Amino acid sequence: MGTPKGRWVIAAAVLGSGVAFLDSTVVNAALPAIAADLHADLGDLQWVLTGYLLTLGSLLVLGGSLGDRYGRRKIFQIGVLAFALTSLLCAVAPDTGFLIAARCVQGVAAALVVPNSLAIVSASFATEDRGRAIGAWSGLGAIASAIGPFVGGYLIDSVSWRWVFVINLPVAAVAAWIAWKHVPESRDEHASARLDVTGSVLLTTGLACLVYALIEGPGNGWKRGSVALGVIGVLALVAFVMVEARKRNPMIPLAIFRSEQFSGANAVTFAVYAAFGAVTFLLVVHLQTDLGYSALEAGASLVPLTACMFLLSARAGALAQRIGPRIPMTVGPLVVALGMMLLARVDPGTTYWETVFPALVVLGLGLSLTVAPLTATVLGAVDDSHAGIASAINNSVARIAGLLAVAVLPAAAGLTAKQGLDLVDGFARAMYIAAGLAAIGGVLAFLTIRRAVYVEPVTRPNPAIPCYDVGSRVAGSRA
Repeated sequence: MGTPKGRWVIAAAVLGSGVAFLDSTVVNAALPAIAADLHADLGDLQWVLTGYLLTLGSLLVLGGSLGDRYGRRKIFQIGVLAFALTSLLCAVAPDTGFLIAARCVQGVAAALVVPNSLAIVSASFATEDRGRAIGAWSGLGAIASAIGPFVGGYLIDSVSWRWVFVINLPVAAVAAWIAWKHVPESRDEHASARLDVTGSVLLTTGLACLVYALIEGPGNGWKRGSVALGVIGVLALVAFVMVEARKRNPMIPLAIFRSEQFSGANAVTFAVYAAFGAVTFLLVVHLQTDLGYSALEAGASLVPLTACMFLLSARAGALAQRIGPRIPMTVGPLVVALGMMLLARVDPGTTYWETVFPALVVLGLGLSLTVAPLTATVLGAVDDSHAGIASAINNSVARIAGLLAVAVLPAAAGLTAKQGLDLVDGFARAMYIAAGLAAIGGVLAFLTIRRAVYVEPVTRPNPAIPCYDVGSRVAGSRA
C-alpha cells in the first residue's frame, strides 16, 4: 500500500468490478425509459435484470476457477473487454429480445471480472497490507455506486437510456489497459486441471428454465410450456446437486455445507438479499411511473441507503467482532424488514422526505448491521484454504436470491405483465412480502449462528459489492 504499483493494482480492480456492480444499479433507473422506447412490459423488464443476474450468479464460481487456473489478470482482462463489447450490444439493442440476450452475455463477462478483481488484490499485496487494500477496494467501489445513480439518471434524462451502457466502454478500456501494463499475473499452482463444465451447464440451465416459468407462468395462466420448463428447471437443479456430490473436483464442494454456521449464514444471505433485490427493482420503477420522479431523482433517492452503508459498515463489523455475529445478524434483518414496511407507505401524493427518506435510512441501518458480520461469518465457518470458494458461494447465493425474488415476488404481490408498469395496487403488498423475507433471515440467524471468532473483519459498504477472498487467516478456533 502507498506505492505507485499498489495504487495501479487497486485502480484496475476498482474500475473493472465497478462497471459490473454499477451497471446493475444504473439499469434499475433506466427501466421505465427502456419500457417506453422498446414497448416493454413488466415481464420484459424482469428479464432485463434477471438475465444478467442469471448468468452472473450461476457462473461466479466458474469464473474464479478459470482465474485460478489460467491466470487472474488474463481472465480479468478478457472479462473486462467482453463486458465492454456486450455493453455496446446492449446500447444498440433494437428490441427487448436482443437486449435481454445481450444482458445474459454481459452477465457471463461480469462473472469473469468480479471474482478475479478482488483475487488480484488479495494475491498482489503483502499480508500485512492486504486488509487495507481490500478496504480501499470496497470503499472506492461504494463511492462509484453512490455516484452512479446521478450520472446514470442524468444520461437517461438528458440523452438516452442507451448511454447507461455506452459509458461502460471507456471505463472498461482503461481498466484493461491498467491491468495489462501494471498488474502482476497470479494463479493457484494447486488448482485442479479440470473445470466443472457439467455443473455450470446444469446450474445455469436449471435456473434459466425455473426463472422463465416463474416470470411467464403467472401472466399466461400457467400454460403447459411454462409448467414443462419449470419441471425441467427443477430436474436440472436436482441433477446438479447429484453431479456435484459425486465429482472429485466439483464447482461447488457440497461438503462445505456440513458446517451449520456456513449453511446458516447462506440461508440468511438468501432471505435478506432476495428481499433487497425485489425492493430495489420495484422501488425505482414505482417512483418514476407512479410518483412522477425523473430518472435522476429516482436514482438519487437511493443515496441515503449507500451513505448509511458507507458510514456504518466498518463500525458494525467492529461491533460484531467484539460481541459475535449472532446479535447483529438477528437484529439487522429485522431492522431491514422495518425499513421495507415503511416503504409500503410510498404512494402517489406522498413526499420523498416523509416516506422514502426515513425508510431508506432504516433500511441502510439494518443492512449495515447485517452485511459485515455476515461476510466474516461465512469466512470464519470454513478452513482458511476454503475461504475463496466459501465467499464465492455466498455471493452466488446472494445473486441467485435476487434473481429469484425479481422473478417471483411481483407475481406474488399481484403484479403481472398485463398491468403494464402500474405498480400502485401491488407495491405495498410487495414491500410487506419482502419485509417478511427479511424477518425470516433474522429468525434463521438467531437459530443457526453462534458466537464465533472471526477473521479480520471485511466490510462491504454497499450491498452490491461483495468480497470474494479476503486472504486473511482465521483467528483462533471456530466456536
